[in-house]
Amino acid sequence: MSDKLKEVISKQQKQQESSDAIITEDIVQLVGFIIGDEEYAVPILSIQEIIKPIGWTRVPQTPDYVLGVFNLRGSVIPLIDLRAKFGLPHKKINDETRFIVMKSGDEVAGFVIDRLTMALRLHKKDIEPAPETIDGDKTVIDGVGKRDENIITILKVDKLLKRDF
Repeated sequence: MSDKLKEVISKQQKQQESSDAIITEDIVQLVGFIIGDEEYAVPILSIQEIIKPIGWTRVPQTPDYVLGVFNLRGSVIPLIDLRAKFGLPHKKINDETRFIVMKSGDEVAGFVIDRLTMALRLHKKDIEPAPETIDGDKTVIDGVGKRDENIITILKVDKLLKRDF
């Protein structure tokens, strides 16, 4: 292969790599789930794991949305019912119910979700800022994603994990 051809191929590869980096930076990877009638999502990197429901121990004098704690491979993790936290009526655990274990820094908690949907890849341009709410900076909503005709509420993991009990 001639030196000129090698140079052209090398240049094209560098351009391809830089455009891949730009495309990757423009994509947000999320995991979607259902609570009630709404679809929510959190960044995929904030998820430690997703498991089928296991037994937990109730902890007295905690808010109603704190179901208790459960043991995950030797770690005691608080279990939060997102339905209760969002003011929705209680729903019995079924085959679709999952515990989604999230982490942010040193904080870890498990959250009961009604149903897992899918891993999502949204362009940043398809994510709007959180609507203004009465909570202001205290809101758990990070933004609103648009996918086809659906609206997905993107949650702030650090706010979900904040211990207010």
